[in-house]
Amino acid sequence: MPRSGELIVVDRVEALITSIRNQKVLIDRDLATLYGVETKMLNRAVRRNIERFPNDFMFQLTATEKRVLLQSVPRLRQLKFASARPYAFTEHGAIMAASILNSPRAIEVSLFLVRAFVKLRELISTHKDLARKLEELERRLSNHDSAIQQLVKAIRQLMEPPPAPPKPKIGFR
Repeated sequence: MPRSGELIVVDRVEALITSIRNQKVLIDRDLATLYGVETKMLNRAVRRNIERFPNDFMFQLTATEKRVLLQSVPRLRQLKFASARPYAFTEHGAIMAASILNSPRAIEVSLFLVRAFVKLRELISTHKDLARKLEELERRLSNHDSAIQQLVKAIRQLMEPPPAPPKPKIGFR
């Protein structure tokens, strides 16, 4: 069972995770801050061990992605002045970065990263379950709508006064 201090740290790490190219990633600046190193030192270590970072572990943002990121994430506005495009690390890439940095702080932070990504996965699956249940409820209600409409129609017919009986013919029969 994680301690309450761990939950706070996991929540802080979770706030740093953003979505780019339909993947949950950490930007190199945030990852370096978590690991307690400078961004250029992290990127230098990554370049030295580039074979450990395939495209599904890490990728460099395009100029357009960088511009969109700067507009949508206020805490990264300082990247506007950086000449280099930032790197984005997936969950596996962030953990691999801990292995190449190989410091006690990097190992500790990598545990928090794993917990944060797992928590995000759980939230996503919860949302999918909720969406499925809502869809099922809508289907049921659409069937109920037609039944309710028929019921209202029947009630309206009952509310209408019955047609007047035909007047008897006057005269002999």
